[in-house]
Amino acid sequence: MASVTLENITKRYEDVTAVEDMNLEVEHGEFLTLVGPSGCGKSTTMETIAGLTLPTEGSVYIGDREVTNLPPKDRGISMVFQNIALFPHMDVYDNISFGLRLRKYDQEEVDRRVEEAADIVQLEGMMDRMPSEMSGGQRQRVAIARAIVREPDVFLMDEPLANLDAELRVHMRTQLQRLHRQLDTTIVYVTHDQAQAMTMSDRIAVIDGGRLQQVAPPLECYNEPTNLFVAGFIGSPAMNFVDGVIEEDGFDSEYVTVPLNPADQGVEPAQDVTLGVRPEDVYLADDQRKAQEPTDPIDAVVDVMEPMGDEVFVYLLFDRDVEASAEGRGTGQLLISLSPDTDVTEGEDVKVVADRNKIHLFDTDSGNAITHGLT
Repeated sequence: MASVTLENITKRYEDVTAVEDMNLEVEHGEFLTLVGPSGCGKSTTMETIAGLTLPTEGSVYIGDREVTNLPPKDRGISMVFQNIALFPHMDVYDNISFGLRLRKYDQEEVDRRVEEAADIVQLEGMMDRMPSEMSGGQRQRVAIARAIVREPDVFLMDEPLANLDAELRVHMRTQLQRLHRQLDTTIVYVTHDQAQAMTMSDRIAVIDGGRLQQVAPPLECYNEPTNLFVAGFIGSPAMNFVDGVIEEDGFDSEYVTVPLNPADQGVEPAQDVTLGVRPEDVYLADDQRKAQEPTDPIDAVVDVMEPMGDEVFVYLLFDRDVEASAEGRGTGQLLISLSPDTDVTEGEDVKVVADRNKIHLFDTDSGNAITHGLT
């Protein structure tokens, strides 16, 4: 078990900067997930830790050892990739033990490690199976066992569940959490799936454009996003945003007005701000008792409803003349989450309220968070 430290890591490819001035510390035994949209630099960061990519600038440490220029085999790491890449002509035992045999471990040690790894990922009785005879989840467990037998200081996992179906991803998510608890080792995990990041991680590192945006426990990123990007990326469905300006008596926009004392919220009159509120923190006016501190009712009209089983996503327009955007989240639109037994219908006029304690304010120009909750 070891820590991982990145100091001022930058990686450039000619005129493209994939990672820029990244400083990150992964603690001993921590499960840290690098999360962000495609092309944000998370896989490049992972490859830099692994030694598959050399940084243009900066240093990489595993434990107290600088490993910036060491090859992957000397770093004390094991990797699990999106592409499982098992040897199709080898059975499970040979696939798991291949790396150990390549390093000339004696047979007794090989058998011991393979047996322990197979027990951890529940592959008992499958040692003589070929990859073609196994399900996707079983093959993924073989790949994880192959990494475990090396007894590394750090596990690096790059989108290991991406090629599995939805039900199997949920199952393997649980398996990985058990694995982390059982091995008590450091795991750095890469995904663009925020559900995986939120459910498995001790902390998540949100990346955009090669830069770290926020490194914090999942619920902190959810409840106290550091900027507009994190607020919009973390949470499904994403946070609603309304651009407006601060007046002497509160927030004002074309469709939404929220009274507040600017001095109490750290804003100034005439300042351009973006109000953010999550869909689950907006209620029908008839249900405003569910909000700790409801705003004044806001007029809206129901545009589209999406039943999801345990909830219904309701897309609202603030005015019937608003031209709805394709994704239903443009100016003059609002997404809310209601109980599946709601009786509202498409085209109906409704009144909604937001919970003031769950409203966020962001500086429109910089994107930085100003306050979380209008108290």
